[in-house]
Amino acid sequence: MLRTRIRIPLFLLTAASLTACSAATADDAPPRAAASPDTPAKVTVAPPVAGRPLTVTASGGTLARVKVVDEDGAVLPGRTGSGGGSWTSDRKAAPGTTYTVEVISRGSGGKESTARSTHALPEAEKVNKLTLAPGKNTTVGIAQPLSIVFDRPVRNKADVERQLKVTTSNGTEGSWGWLTDYSGRDRADWRPKEYWKPGTKVTLYATLNGTDSGGGGGWFVRDYRTGFTVSDQAQVIKVDLDAKKLSVVRDGRTVRTIPVSGGTPGGDKRSWRGTAVLMAKEGTIRMNSETVGLGDAYDKMVDYSMRLTWSGMYAHAAPWNARYFGNANRSSGCIGMSTADASSFYASVRPGDPFEITGADTKGTVAEGNGYGAWNVSWADWQAKSALR
Repeated sequence: MLRTRIRIPLFLLTAASLTACSAATADDAPPRAAASPDTPAKVTVAPPVAGRPLTVTASGGTLARVKVVDEDGAVLPGRTGSGGGSWTSDRKAAPGTTYTVEVISRGSGGKESTARSTHALPEAEKVNKLTLAPGKNTTVGIAQPLSIVFDRPVRNKADVERQLKVTTSNGTEGSWGWLTDYSGRDRADWRPKEYWKPGTKVTLYATLNGTDSGGGGGWFVRDYRTGFTVSDQAQVIKVDLDAKKLSVVRDGRTVRTIPVSGGTPGGDKRSWRGTAVLMAKEGTIRMNSETVGLGDAYDKMVDYSMRLTWSGMYAHAAPWNARYFGNANRSSGCIGMSTADASSFYASVRPGDPFEITGADTKGTVAEGNGYGAWNVSWADWQAKSALR
């Protein structure tokens, strides 16, 4: 019996096999993975510490919004880090402050959730305060520095100086300098490189809240802001003790000359030389020599008193010395003139006007802390007094 052999082309078998393998039923398909749940982010607010930034972190998600306010409703600004996992305040936490922190975060699936917490910092054991000069919104002469006297010692001078921001209307170059005030307290003055340009507007932002003075000097628990305007006239008072005269120079032109009598040569009654800045117009005051270490030399009421130093040098009316005006220096250290001249001169000057005093026989140069003596320090030396240099 003859058998017939049938050959099936290989490509048909292969095609059939692939068809069979790809034709699996639904029951044979692997199970689909279940969708992951929307897990909320874990938000952590680090316990605030006075003098350090406040921080918020999120794990398993990101921070969508962080808002921190104190008990007065003031916002503590801050910024979110790269990736959205952390937030840090721009300002330091301040002692004695209660912060409310509200956080909106996004979980792994994008769903938002809100958390709120309150954190109270203990009060500071010691508080440092300050006194600012000149007064807010005043108009001053071209030599007036911006001066801060601190109630308590400041050891962390660099930390404090970083928080003192001075802005001017015309980009005036200037520098802070640390010195000891005549009272013995720490003081920081900001003076321009040269006398102010007339009309300059000056603003100080002292963002000190939450800054530690260091060395037991206490904490600053508030911010300060002040500002002043420089007179629109560049007025300089030139006092020539050798010639016994005072000249008023306004915008570079001498407009008046007054005969005067300065401090008696040869002893403690001599005047100071250098640049003194008119600190205040005090009017009629009682002057007692015992308060400035001159015994019982005088005790009288003095009219048109203009303070130049903390140590007691004034320009004022001195009618009892009339025969010496323009002729001899016979005062107890002040710059005396007639009552009529003192009256009109008093009306023409303002705090901040520089008194440039020269003379061969004086008791020295006005010290930087004895009033506003910063102009007697070279610019390079003054810059070196900054805590940030």
